[in-house]
Amino acid sequence: MKLEYLYFWIAVGLYGVSACSYIFGIISKQEKLFTLGLYSALAGFVPHLVSIGRRWMETGIEPFITVSESITFGIFMSMLIFLVFQFSTKKIRPLGVLIMPVAFVLMGWAGTLIKDAATQIAPALQSWWIWVHIIGAATGFGSVLAAAGLGLMYLLKEKYSSSIYEKLPELQILENLSYRFVAGGFIMYGLMIVSGAFWSNTVKGNYWNWDPVEVWSLISWLTYGIYLHLRITFGWRGRRLAWYVLIALAAMIISYWGIPFTVETFHAGFRIEH
Repeated sequence: MKLEYLYFWIAVGLYGVSACSYIFGIISKQEKLFTLGLYSALAGFVPHLVSIGRRWMETGIEPFITVSESITFGIFMSMLIFLVFQFSTKKIRPLGVLIMPVAFVLMGWAGTLIKDAATQIAPALQSWWIWVHIIGAATGFGSVLAAAGLGLMYLLKEKYSSSIYEKLPELQILENLSYRFVAGGFIMYGLMIVSGAFWSNTVKGNYWNWDPVEVWSLISWLTYGIYLHLRITFGWRGRRLAWYVLIALAAMIISYWGIPFTVETFHAGFRIEH
């Protein structure tokens, strides 16, 4: 097995350990399992970084192009945001109970799709707009995933009164944090769409092609725009917004990585020679 793949699957395994630790920590109400989950996630992040680096060094081509690479990089940025947030504030220790299972499942899925690194890159992809586009997409995903995790913490704290939930910040604080992550994700998704439009113009001569992924990305962006509108203009708060971010996350994952498998689209693996 190539070292790149070995590091990749080590990362997947450690993310799996982390996901199980968080889930069993919630079920058994054992806070030590949250600590194990957090450090397992940190341990998995290192081989995750190494696998991306080795793939990049192998050919010199940015490893963010295929669906598998896109998922891998999206989870990488999500882990970076999660770990920075967790180590900067340790008051929301169960946060990984949503984030880590999502990371584990998506990384495992990416592993089933992974192929050797491309040896050539299509001319259409030789643009700095792709950097803005991909970083906007990956960072936006990491932000809304964190927002959904905080939404789940809100619902659990509201419903249960055991010690692990009593130690969570007040509901208002959880909601404000979730709101800030949604706002950050909304901005980054906007950057993704705008950069994608400019990129499309340089490749196809127009800014918008009604590609299914383009359309669903716009729908996802508007979904989070509606969240902000409901909160700022109509004063929505509490449980309704917590459920909103959880449902919006599911819709976003489908549109981001599910649509390319259901219809013919420009985003489905692009045009790369292996």
